[in-house]
Amino acid sequence: MAWLYLCIAGLFECAWAIGLKYTEGFTKPVPTVLTVVAMIISFWLLSIAMKSIPVGTAYAVWTGIGAVGVTILGMFLFNESKDILRILCLLLIVTGIVGLKLVSKGEA
Repeated sequence: MAWLYLCIAGLFECAWAIGLKYTEGFTKPVPTVLTVVAMIISFWLLSIAMKSIPVGTAYAVWTGIGAVGVTILGMFLFNESKDILRILCLLLIVTGIVGLKLVSKGEA
């Protein structure tokens, strides 16, 4: 269950990071509230996952999911670069996330 919580926490990290863009410096109330709620859920689920996943592994996976997710969303929502080297770098991050999961197979 801890890995599921960690993955969901990573998705909420994507939500709040993208949400920051829509808050326009916390000047828009609805996006600000939604972003803060996503932050709270993300950190809460991360903290639950860290009960049984080592802190270094959990944090690396959480930030990796966030980095990859936000970059992909930025490509589609904000027309950010879809350069092949950028995509290859994202694949390296995904490889690292999968690798951390594989070497952590003895953990919850």
